[in-house]
Amino acid sequence: MRQEYLNIKRIEGPLIVLENVDNPSYGEIIEIRMEDHKIRMGKVIKIEEKLVIAQVFEGTQGLSTNNTAIKFTGKPFELNVSKEVLGRAFNGVGKPIDDGGEIYSKHRYNINGRPINPVARRYPRDYIQTGISTIDTLMTLIRGQKLPIFSGNGLPHNEIAAQIVRQAKLRDAENKKFAVVFAAIGIKNDDAAFFKTSFEDAGVMENVVMFLNLADDPIVERISTPRCALTAAEYLAFEQDYDILVVMTDITSYCEALREISSAREEVPSRKGYPGYLYSDLATLYERAGVIHHKEGSITFLPILTMPNDDISHPIPDLTGYITEGQIVLGRDLHRNNLYPPVSVLPSLSRLMKDGIGEGFTREDHPDVSNQLFATYSRVQDVRALAQIIGENDLSEMDQKIMDFGRAFEAKFVTQNMNEERTIDQSIEIAWELLRILPKSELDRIDDEILNKYY
Repeated sequence: MRQEYLNIKRIEGPLIVLENVDNPSYGEIIEIRMEDHKIRMGKVIKIEEKLVIAQVFEGTQGLSTNNTAIKFTGKPFELNVSKEVLGRAFNGVGKPIDDGGEIYSKHRYNINGRPINPVARRYPRDYIQTGISTIDTLMTLIRGQKLPIFSGNGLPHNEIAAQIVRQAKLRDAENKKFAVVFAAIGIKNDDAAFFKTSFEDAGVMENVVMFLNLADDPIVERISTPRCALTAAEYLAFEQDYDILVVMTDITSYCEALREISSAREEVPSRKGYPGYLYSDLATLYERAGVIHHKEGSITFLPILTMPNDDISHPIPDLTGYITEGQIVLGRDLHRNNLYPPVSVLPSLSRLMKDGIGEGFTREDHPDVSNQLFATYSRVQDVRALAQIIGENDLSEMDQKIMDFGRAFEAKFVTQNMNEERTIDQSIEIAWELLRILPKSELDRIDDEILNKYY
């Protein structure tokens, strides 16, 4: 029989400190019974000689150092999962918040996941259509990929996340099982209401699993929210053969919570006060995505993070870039000009798109069109810089056509309505319409055969 401990040595923020505990385990879940007999859950996060430090998921407000019973369960944090999680909404620690009742299942999984053996990984191929032209054409999301969105405070990343959840589709969707796991970390109540309403109005809620951690929830819950979401994704993908898209916002809130907990544990800080293990901690999340040999399902990960002060060299986007396979960058200058979605094309890329597009996947002309759009839009920036010096009227005839292309590209290709869904075919046709502004001789990134066929 497991012992109960009736005294807490001290309480420090979201942490409690116990002493003289027999055989505690790192990551073990504890049950905390308060004076009013309410139960809170906690997790052992540090064992130091005779001291045990645990974080309390519901916060330590109202806890007393006396008359509080602590029971060690001998188990890690586990989540009940079944197909019934589809269409449901949960809080940051996996408890239902939609009045739909508890999830009862014989399947309970450790939220820290089951590491994928690198040898068992299959190379990601095929694409997921988001319905957004810039993403689908220029930085295509590949099934099984980790592709973060780098945003900033005040930019419409929540709107883009909701649009992707509503519109995401697989090729041959009628023959495959596809679902979305959506996790929101540290969001405001009105943002949570926006996401719920958006998915319900679009009629996609039955195919979405939601995990919502609100800004006024205890800080400790934010550490568990992404892990609960990824555990549900792993079950659906690798046990139920679903292709799962995980959309997660905002990873920066998760890292801030990690920093706060690390500070409470009195750990030595690293860059900008974040713990030295931030890289490996983020890797334990990102590397849970992928495709496995002999498994029909897959996990594609689209994390969203806000860059403090729009600094792409900040530790969070910097370390994320090392682990993931590209990035989609949102531009504040585009947002100021009322362009939606404000996807900044030139610093964005998808490192895996070359193996998931083209003939047999999207269209034979897709790779060449993508390369030409990148090259020409890059040239637009050079011509705009020149025009600021000498004036647009003094530009050469070709440079003026390049300027026309740049304006049309941002107005017709980059810009689209928040509820507008474009197929990849439609996006590529718009691209050809723009490329026809320029003479054939300027389109040097497109194969002659394809140029003659589509120009």
